[in-house]
Amino acid sequence: MRLLPTSVQSFKTLRENGYLYVDKTKYIWDLVESGGREYFLSRPRRFGKSLFLSTIEEYFLGRKDLFNGLYIFDKENDRGEKAWLQYPVIKFALSGGSYDTPNGLSEILRQVLLQAESRYEVKPDTEDLAARFKTDIQLICEKCGLPVVVLVDEYDKPLLETEGTEQNENNRELYKAFFSVIKDQDEFIKFVFFTGVTKYSKVSIFSDLNQLKDISLLKKYSSICGITEDEMKAVFEPEIQEMADELRISINDCLKELRMRYDGYHFSENSEGVYNPFSLLNAFFDKEFGDYWFESGTPTFLVKKLTDSSVSLNSLINGISCDSYEMRDYRMDDPDPVPLFYQSGYLTIKSYDRRFDSYELGFPNEEVKYGFLNSLVPSVLGSRAKWNPKLLINLIIHLEAGELDLFFNSLEELFASIPYPEDKAPKYEKEWSRQLFLILSLMGEYTSCEVHMATGRADCVVKTPDYIYVFEFMLDKSVEEAMSQIDDKGYAIPYAADNRKLYKIGVVFSTEKRNVSDYKVS
Repeated sequence: MRLLPTSVQSFKTLRENGYLYVDKTKYIWDLVESGGREYFLSRPRRFGKSLFLSTIEEYFLGRKDLFNGLYIFDKENDRGEKAWLQYPVIKFALSGGSYDTPNGLSEILRQVLLQAESRYEVKPDTEDLAARFKTDIQLICEKCGLPVVVLVDEYDKPLLETEGTEQNENNRELYKAFFSVIKDQDEFIKFVFFTGVTKYSKVSIFSDLNQLKDISLLKKYSSICGITEDEMKAVFEPEIQEMADELRISINDCLKELRMRYDGYHFSENSEGVYNPFSLLNAFFDKEFGDYWFESGTPTFLVKKLTDSSVSLNSLINGISCDSYEMRDYRMDDPDPVPLFYQSGYLTIKSYDRRFDSYELGFPNEEVKYGFLNSLVPSVLGSRAKWNPKLLINLIIHLEAGELDLFFNSLEELFASIPYPEDKAPKYEKEWSRQLFLILSLMGEYTSCEVHMATGRADCVVKTPDYIYVFEFMLDKSVEEAMSQIDDKGYAIPYAADNRKLYKIGVVFSTEKRNVSDYKVS
C-alpha cells in the first residue's frame, strides 16, 4: 500500500515509514550553497513549512540514511570528508502550545532550551531566558566543535493567537530580548531559518535580526512548499488514476477538477502555480473533492478584518492591487487586510506590474473562494438560524429551469429573511450591495456567475446549461433605466451568438422596502 502523508510533519517519520515524498531537498542544497546563513519564509498554514524545516533539521544532523535517493544525497556525498557532518540543532516548534497566558511563550522557549542542554550536556549559569539562549549557543558550539543550527517553526503563532490583547505586547517584548541574541553570533552559528504565516514588520525579529533574508517572494523559491503539477503527476500518478476510477470520470476530468479546486497559488510574479498539499493529499486519500484546507481552520479574524475595513467584497473577488512593501510586511495596526489575506493564503498573486511594483491579487482556487464566501454568510446575511439556505438553492434551480417569476419570488423571500439591525438601517445601500454580491457570488459555484460590479461591465452574467442571464441592478431608480443601461452599454452583445437562450433583466431594489421593488425581462 502506498502511504499518503496527510498529517505527517516529521521528515524522519515520513522516510522511515515509507510515506510518499515530493523531493524538496534541492531547495535546501541551494540555500546552503548560496552562501546565505539566515533566512525567513512565509507561507500559508498547512502548506508544508513544518515538514520542510524538519527536513533541514535532519540534513544538518547528518542523517544520511534518510536522504538516500533524493536530490541532495549525491550532492552531499561529493563533499568528501566534509559530507554529512553532524551539526548541533536547536529547534523551536511553536505551532503548538497556548500563548495567551503570561508564561505561555516563555515556558515553551524554556522547554526547548532544557531539551537542548540535556541533549548536548551543557549547563548555563543563568536563568534569564535571553542570556541562557546565548550561552547555550556558545557552549553547545564549543562542546560539539561545530557551529549551531537554529530553526524556528511558526514563529508568529504566539502573535496571531493573541492579536488585539495585552499578552500580545508581552510576547513581542519577549521575542525582542530572546531572538535578538542570534545577531553577532556568526562564529557560533552555522544556519538560521524562521518560518511563519505572516511577517510582522514591527516585531524585533526583523528589525534586530536585519540579516534575515526573506525568500518568500523570490521566484526561485516559489515552489519550495506546495506541489507543482509536474510533481503531482510524477509522484501521485497511481492516486490520480484510483481517484478517477472511484469517481467514474476520466483522468483529464480528474486533473481538471483537482486544478480548479486546489491549484493556483503563486508566490512570485510569473511563477509556476502550486497545489495546496494538505488539500491535495486528503483528496487522494478520500478519493473525493472536499474542502479540506478551509475546513481545517476557521478564518474568524480575517472575516472581522474584512468587515472592519473599507475593502469591498467585489474588489476582493474580482482582483485587488497591493504593492510589494505591503506584501512583505504586516502591521497589526494596519486597517488594510489585503497583505494579511495574501500571507494567510486566501489571496494569491495573479499578475505583477514591474513599472509600479504592484501585484494583482485574487483567490487562488475554488476551494478558497467559496469557502471564504460561505464564512462571510453569518456577518453579511445573518446567522443561518434566521434565514433558510435552501432559498439560495431555489434561486439556482429556478434559473437553470428558466423560471424567472419563481426566481424573483425566491429572491424576495431571501431578502425578507435577512435580519436588519437598526444600526445598519442608515447604511442600507452599502449593506444591500454586499448582500446581493455575496448571494450572486455563492450562486456562481453552481451556475458560472460572472460578477463584475464595475463601471462599463454588466453587474452580473449567469450562465446555465440552457440560459444566459444578463443582469443590471439599480437602487431606488426605475426599471427602465436598468434596461437602458444594458442596451446602451452593449452588455448582452458578447453573448448574442451563443446557442443558449439570452435574457436581459433589469432589477430595482428599494431602500424603503429593503427588497426587490420591480424587475423587467426582455
